[in-house]
Amino acid sequence: MPEPIEERVELEALPRGERLARMRHSAAHVLAEAMLELMPEAELGIGPPTDTGFYYDFRLPRPLTQEDLAWLRRRMRKSIGRRLPFRMEAITRAEAEERWRDQPFKLDLLAGLEDGAITQCTHGGFTDLCRGGHVNHTGEIPAFKLMSIAGAYWRGDEANPQLQRVYGALFETREELEEHERRLEEARKRDHRRVGRELGLFAFSDDVGPGIPLFLPKGETVRHLMESYVRELQERAGYQHVWTAHLVKGALFERSGHKEHYASAMFPPMRDGETELYLKPMNCPSHMALFNAEQHSYRELPLRYAEFATLYRYEKSGELSGLTRVRALTQDDAHVFCAPEQIGDEFARALALVREALETYGFTEYRVALSLPDAGGGGKFVDDPERWERAVAALRAAMEASGLAYAEEEGEAAFYGPKADFITKDVLGREWQLSTIQVDFIGPGRMGCAYTGEDGREHTPVLLHRAVTGSTERFLGVLIEHFGGAFPLWLAPVQAVIVPIADRHAPYAEAAATTLREAGFRVEVDARAERMNAKIRAAQLQKVPYMLVAGDREAEAGTVSVRVRTGEDLGAMPLANFLARVGRERETRALAP
Repeated sequence: MPEPIEERVELEALPRGERLARMRHSAAHVLAEAMLELMPEAELGIGPPTDTGFYYDFRLPRPLTQEDLAWLRRRMRKSIGRRLPFRMEAITRAEAEERWRDQPFKLDLLAGLEDGAITQCTHGGFTDLCRGGHVNHTGEIPAFKLMSIAGAYWRGDEANPQLQRVYGALFETREELEEHERRLEEARKRDHRRVGRELGLFAFSDDVGPGIPLFLPKGETVRHLMESYVRELQERAGYQHVWTAHLVKGALFERSGHKEHYASAMFPPMRDGETELYLKPMNCPSHMALFNAEQHSYRELPLRYAEFATLYRYEKSGELSGLTRVRALTQDDAHVFCAPEQIGDEFARALALVREALETYGFTEYRVALSLPDAGGGGKFVDDPERWERAVAALRAAMEASGLAYAEEEGEAAFYGPKADFITKDVLGREWQLSTIQVDFIGPGRMGCAYTGEDGREHTPVLLHRAVTGSTERFLGVLIEHFGGAFPLWLAPVQAVIVPIADRHAPYAEAAATTLREAGFRVEVDARAERMNAKIRAAQLQKVPYMLVAGDREAEAGTVSVRVRTGEDLGAMPLANFLARVGRERETRALAP
């Protein structure tokens, strides 16, 4: 007989995170119970808690509808009202196989469990294979809502069956749930895929292929400004810009270890006779080959290479998402070849660069993760314990010397070394992993990188991998949502629109535009046969920072009437005064007028 293994839990005594996880996990079980009542032939997948709620995966005889979600929610509320106890029990493998003989996904999960570690959870007439973590009874499940339906492959593998995933949101109070829904609605308004289309920034084409973004003139302007800014920062910090080709021989990736550890993210090779050529998914092997093209002395170190390189990664089609998950991406990649004793200074230099860039873009709230390997990597990491130990010690020391607060995360390191990942919060409080600094004691040795030391002998340099904004495409997607498409003046593809009130004012408007363009500003004149207010509204919808109205009085006085995209009317001012104003705003890269 099953053996009970959990006593009553005092929810209020638990930390909020654990308490919510138990509530959300319990709600997932109640959702699965309701689904079996709606469709008894449903095959159950998994139902874990998430950061904002829960989900459950099902294989069902038909697609779910919004009406189904409403029915499931009512059925869940009924179960919650009955205050059904959750009971955790140990169960033998034979008992489990008998119970879930008609549930193939449960049997698949069961195959990965050790004997003696199989447990189940029951409430009312529903039982699920489960590791535990529940409230005492269904009545302790608070405010929730079933939010959406999505597709999901079993175990995240496209080779496996596709299931239907039902997402739910759950919070301790109705007010928290409503605030979550408000944030989701704001996120939908800011969705970079929609905003990018409305602002004419980028597009995707079936003729070109999935995950390969195409940038329209305004979008190319923004990405050029982003890359120029990072180039400026890097040159100021002593980086030299290089260029390496898109194609790389497979033998180079074999030496570097990428073919062994990164092959699933690489596109299939092309062949030139007996030679395999790959579209490069990263720059580091090419930069190490570039380092090896010349002889180096300790006096040259640290040597800092930087490149804006287009990379190609074979992301699964189901994981592609606008600009934030693409197959063709441009990385602001840099590699610093240095001596071991220079690691601390170079980390501090890279850290200062990252901090300046994030603050310029308005990302002032971020946390840092020290991403480490784990003991059971199972071939995920290069097997070189001594160098791993040195790299982890060096990175930890560099972070502590920089006064950087961090949390350690096992299993998240690159396959060749530990890294410091900067996880930034946007204006909606969502987290994005953007910048990274990595320490690599392994790659340079494998690639034969060497410099002549002060002792006249050859030494292997340490390699720091560093990206400020990561992928240009992903960072642009994040920026669009962070600013809601209303970029700061310096980054806006069109910085001002001049609106002539009537046709006779068009020559003055064009002359004013010429003055602004000669000062380096991106300006358009809206000379359409539309009303002034309609033109102003059109510019506001395009998130243009300034609208300049030109009529009789302005033409006579050499002024412009200035409106801000927020609706603020600054009144008339001489064109020279406006130029001085926006010149300061551009020079300081101000976030707002």
